[in-house]
Amino acid sequence: MRGARWVRRAALVVGLLALAWQGWYLGWVVWWRYANPGTTAFMAQRLDELREKNPQAQLKRQWMPYERISTHLKRAAVAAEDDKFVGHEGFDWEGMQKALEKNQKKGKVVAGGSTISQQLAKNLFLSASKTPWRKAQEAVITVWLELLWDKRRILEVYLNVVEWGEGVFGAEAAAQRYYRIPAAALSAEQAARLAVMLPAPRRFERNPYSPYLNGRVEAVLARMPHAELP
Repeated sequence: MRGARWVRRAALVVGLLALAWQGWYLGWVVWWRYANPGTTAFMAQRLDELREKNPQAQLKRQWMPYERISTHLKRAAVAAEDDKFVGHEGFDWEGMQKALEKNQKKGKVVAGGSTISQQLAKNLFLSASKTPWRKAQEAVITVWLELLWDKRRILEVYLNVVEWGEGVFGAEAAAQRYYRIPAAALSAEQAARLAVMLPAPRRFERNPYSPYLNGRVEAVLARMPHAELP
């Protein structure tokens, strides 16, 4: 009997700690609905990596409100990363199934099915690891983002915190890094090229005009007129 009581008490403590941990995430989701994130877990991870090589390293980032980001870039990001963004509730089940089938066919991970909302959940709070726990936590945060934020806010924050190269985060820093112009001035072609870099920006920045990326740019440009924005 005494052993059973201790098991129940331990389970209760674990449950309360889990609730407190989830409450911490939820509190930040609510806060960032109104306040702009100063940094993210993913930014902190990348900065630590940079400072292992250069203790003085800093990230390049500058917040830009939604209306001061090129509409071309908004359309390009949706067309390249999540063409059902406006219509889904955080998860693209069809896209996930297609990615799974493609990965099984290739025998390795070559495609992902994460939506913009899922990517934002990961970037804000989590590591880049692919553990089952991380994916489960990502799903929970994604649900909160979709319930508590509108699509415009999700896309605004995503475009301001996503990685676009070594130490480069957000649309404004990316536009300045690659084109020496503000994010508001990006052309359709420039926006499409930035969007196709998103799956692996630190790799693609070495050769942003490779034949592979050139082909992807053409495909995204063709889809951009049909991309629905919030």
